[in-house]
Amino acid sequence: MHLEIPGPAGRLEALLDEPAGAPRAAVVFGHPDPTQRGTMHTKAVFQGAKGLARIGCAVLRFNFRGVGSSEGQFDSGRGELDDYQAALDWITTRHPGAALWAAGFSFGAWAALETGAADPRVSVLIGVAPPVNRDKYSFAATLESTKPKFFVHGELDELSPLKAMWAFYAKLKEPKELVVIDGASHLFEGKTEEVGEALADLLGDFE
Repeated sequence: MHLEIPGPAGRLEALLDEPAGAPRAAVVFGHPDPTQRGTMHTKAVFQGAKGLARIGCAVLRFNFRGVGSSEGQFDSGRGELDDYQAALDWITTRHPGAALWAAGFSFGAWAALETGAADPRVSVLIGVAPPVNRDKYSFAATLESTKPKFFVHGELDELSPLKAMWAFYAKLKEPKELVVIDGASHLFEGKTEEVGEALADLLGDFE
């Protein structure tokens, strides 16, 4: 379902996948850096969202401000955190009885992890290739969070190397789980379907 949701800088373009019955969780899935052509249609976002939809989740993908037909302009992360919060608020209103999960890919993973860690309504944090080696992105709230955390990372990630991811992962509080996709780059070229499969496997039996 293509729709627009209210955001702090204006309307946000969004896509919603919903199961036939009540969802097991309501998920917001953030996309990569808008300055690097990241959108809600980025393949790893699409496949990750589809993987979560296959296990019965309602999944909202949206374009950050200034991307696609979303109003506003890029705000170097500050406003994008507010956009992500607005998306969480919207899907909570639509599915008030469902568990709330925060997910994202790359820049969107940072937005999801930090916003989700700080929001008491969010029960699960999901990061695909988070930019943990970039000084401009603080993961302070994520590092302090005791919420369940699930990660998918590419073995050959050239922007956020796996070594950095493992170092970050070691600092995180339990519970946590990390899946590494063999031979995958940061964008998971040729392996995006494996992102969806990994998320479905990680969270398919999660209660």
